[in-house]
Amino acid sequence: MVGAGGLGCPAALYLAASGIGRLTIADADCVDLTNLQRQILYRTDSVGAKKVEEARKSLAAMNPEVEIVPLAERVQGEVVERLVANADVVLDCSDNFATRHALNRACVKYSRPLISGAAIRFDGQLMVFDLRQKDAPCYACLFPEEGEVEEVQCSVMGVLAPLTGTIGAMQALEAVKLLAGAGDTPLGQLTLFDAKKSELRSVRVKKDPRCAVCGAR
Repeated sequence: MVGAGGLGCPAALYLAASGIGRLTIADADCVDLTNLQRQILYRTDSVGAKKVEEARKSLAAMNPEVEIVPLAERVQGEVVERLVANADVVLDCSDNFATRHALNRACVKYSRPLISGAAIRFDGQLMVFDLRQKDAPCYACLFPEEGEVEEVQCSVMGVLAPLTGTIGAMQALEAVKLLAGAGDTPLGQLTLFDAKKSELRSVRVKKDPRCAVCGAR
């Protein structure tokens, strides 16, 4: 899991409660007071501490049998590849496109399932990229690396706190299903959630044969 913020906190809680064997959480940030309305692993006495260490404490208190591996750094380069190569499932709970694309490239390279979530203001989205399958689209098929996409973050634009909980819980749901081999994974399906209307809708996404990342697979 990359990102221990609004998405990562609820996802980690449900994964730990579900008895995930080993959970690596990567995040370089410290807890800020403004995080507390949506980052539910932390308390007021967590302010100033490393997020991954506070996350480890909270998750260990809930389920001490789960191995939590905290990684207090911004993952990039060879670190990304090493983490992805050793993972069964990758959860992208980050808040910037550079990290998202780095994770996607590594997941394509090592054929790992990538569960991507995002939430801003009143809008959330979720997509599962099962890159074990040759015909599966990747994140770059949806958001090309060379494309012009506006970078927006919750710290600047704001977000409805329960929305991050909803999307993060959905990421954990899809991760548990993949690991357990249970249920159906929504492959090639971008799920969009409008929190103002409490409406879900889906958009089909096909593999782009010209994709710079996965097109040559």
